[in-house]
Amino acid sequence: MQPNLLAPKNFINRELSWLEFNRRVLEEAQDATQPLIERVKFQSIFASNLDEFFEIRVAGIKQQIDSASTDVGPDELTPVQIFQAITKTAHELVAAQYALWNRDILPQLARNGIRFHKVHALYGETAEWAHHYFRTEVFPVLTPLAVDASHPFPQVLNKSHNLMVRARRHDEEAPLYAIVQVPRVAPRLIALPRKDAAAPWDYILLSDLVKEYVGELFPGLVLEGVHAFRITRNGDLYIDDEEADNLLRTIEQELRRRNKGNAVRLEVNADCPRDFQLLLLERFNLTDADLYLHDGPISMTHLSRLLNNEAFAKLKDRPFFPAHDPALPPGSNVWDRLRHDDILLHHPYEPFEDLVSFIEKAASDPKVLAIKMTLYRTSGDSPIVSALGVAAANGKQVTAIVELKARFDEANNIQWARKLEEAGVHVVYGVVGLKTHCKMFLIVRRDDDGIRQYAHLSTGNYHPRTARIYTDLGLLTTNTDLTQEVATLFNTLTGLAEYSGFKKLLVSPFDLAARFKHLIERERDHALNGKPARIIAKLNSLVDETLIAALYEASCAGVHIDLIVRGICCLRPGIPGVSENIRVISIVGRFLEHSRIFYFANNGHPSIYLGSADWMPRNLYRRVEIAFPIESPALRKDLIQDILPAYLNDRVKARELQPDGSYLRLKPQPGEEHSQAQLYFREQARRRNAAALAGITPGHEHAVRLVPMAKP
Repeated sequence: MQPNLLAPKNFINRELSWLEFNRRVLEEAQDATQPLIERVKFQSIFASNLDEFFEIRVAGIKQQIDSASTDVGPDELTPVQIFQAITKTAHELVAAQYALWNRDILPQLARNGIRFHKVHALYGETAEWAHHYFRTEVFPVLTPLAVDASHPFPQVLNKSHNLMVRARRHDEEAPLYAIVQVPRVAPRLIALPRKDAAAPWDYILLSDLVKEYVGELFPGLVLEGVHAFRITRNGDLYIDDEEADNLLRTIEQELRRRNKGNAVRLEVNADCPRDFQLLLLERFNLTDADLYLHDGPISMTHLSRLLNNEAFAKLKDRPFFPAHDPALPPGSNVWDRLRHDDILLHHPYEPFEDLVSFIEKAASDPKVLAIKMTLYRTSGDSPIVSALGVAAANGKQVTAIVELKARFDEANNIQWARKLEEAGVHVVYGVVGLKTHCKMFLIVRRDDDGIRQYAHLSTGNYHPRTARIYTDLGLLTTNTDLTQEVATLFNTLTGLAEYSGFKKLLVSPFDLAARFKHLIERERDHALNGKPARIIAKLNSLVDETLIAALYEASCAGVHIDLIVRGICCLRPGIPGVSENIRVISIVGRFLEHSRIFYFANNGHPSIYLGSADWMPRNLYRRVEIAFPIESPALRKDLIQDILPAYLNDRVKARELQPDGSYLRLKPQPGEEHSQAQLYFREQARRRNAAALAGITPGHEHAVRLVPMAKP
């Protein structure tokens, strides 16, 4: 009798799985083998991740609790149970974060000439400099806001640093209260003057500087207490596409409200007295469960400034320089290359600038007739946006599908969408009710033998900055069947045509989920018939209940399944009779794993897809996403014999998901190499760069093979 695959015990809660991901980020900061500044970087990333988690996920759960929602997920935990579990784990993680900072990171920084000082402990010329800096750079922009019968409590902005001041008049006992916002226009981390190049680097915190001299804002009063606090608010936008006459204007209005959403977390320093805590909790309608006491900086996101100081180069990772793909050497004619072979770019190991250069060439090429592109996230100074403007100015037909609802990038997207429109680009703001999350562009060119379409399909955004730190794969192709489907999809998104289905592309919200389910079931059927069957999927998140159940079915049939899931994984591996043939690993390293790869053995005739979508309900049913096949024999070989095995054989940065939802860091067994996927790809790039300097055309000298999956 087959077990109930949808039993709640078979699923890990989404929010708790995300917290385990952020625990893995913190583990990178705890890893003493990492360069010191890299450990600081991971502390900052951990803090930034947690901010967004509270702004979006915790805020949503608190809304469910307030509305007495009875909705439950596949794990059947109620919103109250989830919130209680989140609170317990989040407090534990934050305590570990600050213990690491005080007991390990801070002393290590000091030993390496990077020191943090309390402003009240400064003396002599340094104290005079700090006071002068306050008077000239900070004091002019400060505005004390009284809190009394005629002055209501001010609107404290989301994630802003603030001071709550209690004072009294000399001849009165009644307390007076005021709020002072630490200015956002000044650097949060201030470097003190250095006497010479050999001197240590000394830093103070802006909030501590303001706290030390805040009395100058209240002449004639006696200060009785000054304590820093930080509020996190609900940061999600509510946008009803169908009710919005002008989507752009609606989003602009919602952005102004983001800083005023309901409070979901209060952070204070550990020395903040209880009466101050209670006053703030009451004001923001929070409880002790929402209170986080920090023995250190009230936010560690500002520590990222240390990463940009070149004086600390010896305390960072070894510099890395991407290498050109052998199929696309500098100076090559990309049009000729693509007419003969597909090209697979692997970022950041291969430069994103090659792709930018391709678009820039297309913008000025007189043979190019049209460019169509989806834009989900990109930088404000994006060369791609500039190239699209140049193309429009050169008389080409240019269309950009811009997603205005890209979370936390809405303002940037509005800015460059307007820039594109001013340059003459046809800008389309996505599809009503759906986020356009697919990554693709199409170039239409009149070649000597006729009009040809050149397509790029990617797992990542067209963002030059994140392309240096996110791992992604992008396919350049002139395959007629595939490029025609891309052209039809663009027409579907910009016009009025209904989706009629494709042979090559898998597209959500139409058929992507159903076709992935079919591919999983095909492997199940092969296994039941005694034929070779295997599944490997590399994702950011695995949440969808239907696909998880299909994977469980395949596992029960004997399919060996390897899942490489960076973040959330609601599938529980290693359950006897359900998922004993499923292994889940997560890799957290120098670069953010972002590529999605799907491999189905198919009785010796593998199907391989890359895509923009994770296996989450939002990606499968509420977004426009694509998965695209890799059909070039050379590129398939590269993925099967090189890229996927490198991830599966990682024994340094990989952690394996245990049946209880925890993760165990993998270590090499006796005789095994200390394999590390990201290091392997970086070394490939270094060898190619060295070979290029020597005038040698390198190959992949140390490619590895797919190995049978070890059972959990």
